Amino acid sequence: MRGQCSGHVVLTHRDPELKSQAERLFNLVHQAYEVLSDPQTRAIYDIYGRRGLEMEGWEVVERKRTPAEIREEFERLQREREERRLQQRTNPKGTISVGIDATDLFDRYDEEYEDVSGSSFPQIEINKMHISQSIEAPLTATDTAILSGNLSTQNGNGGGSINFALRRVTSAKGWGELEFGAGDLQGPLFGLKIFRNLTPKCFVTTNCALQFSSRGIRPGLTTVLARHLDKNTMGYLQWRWGIQSAMNTSIVRDTKTSHFTVALQLGIPHSFMMVSYQHKFQDEDQTRVKGSLKAGFFGTIVEYGAERKISRHSILGATVSVGVPQGVSLKIKLNRASQTYFFPVHLTDQLLPSAVFYATVGPLVMYFAMHRLIIKPYLRAQKERELEKQRESTASDILQKKQEAEAAVRLMQESVRRIIEAEEARMGLIVVNAWYGKFVNDNSRKNEKVKVIDVTVPLQCLVKDSKLILTESSKAGLPGFYDPCVGEEKSLKVLYQFRGVLHQVMSADNEALRIPKQSHRIDADG
Repeated sequence: MRGQCSGHVVLTHRDPELKSQAERLFNLVHQAYEVLSDPQTRAIYDIYGRRGLEMEGWEVVERKRTPAEIREEFERLQREREERRLQQRTNPKGTISVGIDATDLFDRYDEEYEDVSGSSFPQIEINKMHISQSIEAPLTATDTAILSGNLSTQNGNGGGSINFALRRVTSAKGWGELEFGAGDLQGPLFGLKIFRNLTPKCFVTTNCALQFSSRGIRPGLTTVLARHLDKNTMGYLQWRWGIQSAMNTSIVRDTKTSHFTVALQLGIPHSFMMVSYQHKFQDEDQTRVKGSLKAGFFGTIVEYGAERKISRHSILGATVSVGVPQGVSLKIKLNRASQTYFFPVHLTDQLLPSAVFYATVGPLVMYFAMHRLIIKPYLRAQKERELEKQRESTASDILQKKQEAEAAVRLMQESVRRIIEAEEARMGLIVVNAWYGKFVNDNSRKNEKVKVIDVTVPLQCLVKDSKLILTESSKAGLPGFYDPCVGEEKSLKVLYQFRGVLHQVMSADNEALRIPKQSHRIDADG
């Protein structure tokens, strides 16, 4: 029909200018038809016009919303778009590191300081701090300005620096970056970084730097060559000359369930070999456990730890480091969006089993206590607030669906009576009782009355030839059903009789259900 109409427009107007105008007019009419024929898009257009239709995110919004709900949804989508746009434009990154010296907990000099006032309590001190922050500012489609700075202090002495970089994307295969920096401890810094894709599986990065100081000019050059060895494996070759010259090679394999790294470095002053492994659990908290072994001229270090997602944007991790001659340390890290908070705690300079034990068990006990007493109640309260807000926004719609379901049940009564008579005559399938909603437990009848609805009649009406078949979709859309607990997990509990024997089954909301089944049979002896 649309093709015929378009062809008619083209054939009617032989003048090219009129033909072009007719095609534009037809497209406008066609777009208007599509908007007006869809109740949701028409409601959006009536409230916000074309600007509302161009907003991203409507495709995931539940349909059949009221004008007030559509207005609220539009404002939410607009806020999220502005936040994403700001995040993409500035890309802020920050790190705060606080070093803690807790060696007095395990390495005490009791004999030497026993007469000093207050020496009975271990002294825990903050011996170093580091703060860094960077933001990006897109200038054009290919140019980006980057401003970064950092402040550091250790044992009462500190300093800082500020850097400005200008990055230009030269082509689809590479980019270049110029950097200028200055600080109170170091002189001016000039740097050049170049990235280039050599092949679809290989790229190279080169970083040149000139550091000016009171001792003269200190040049530096770092080159990294990387190649995809297979779908999940990367190989790296690095050469660093000037400041801490070294050659390094590493292989990194990253899969859905694991992350493995092996590296070897030959350099001045540090040469080492390192192996690390990380296992990724496929749970909603994105739990990961990791371990590594690093050995070189500086000694040997063994590290093990874990990290876990504690909220939508936060990941908490802890790592125990045991080394010779470094001693025992506990490193706690919190990632919040693009901000990182790092707390390295130095426990002892010696290999003390007590320090290793407390560094391992202490964070676990604190995490489970915080998770049970603080994190879990907070997330539960947050979810309740969101559910309550969702219930309020959909209250009118739910009330209407409830009335429609009750009216449908009344209309089903006569049909259900005939179905039951036919099933009783053949000793077939009779639904004794059926409930739909959120079940707390079998004894909480008071809560079930609030959270569940009786769907005995609608289910019996769906019985045909002593069979009941439900597909993999939410049962709230079935005739005679409605959603009694919006946003919460729901189940369908059915007690039915087949061939004179009672059966019982509980099915998840989106789970397919087929009855009768032998496995649903209730043991008469029980």
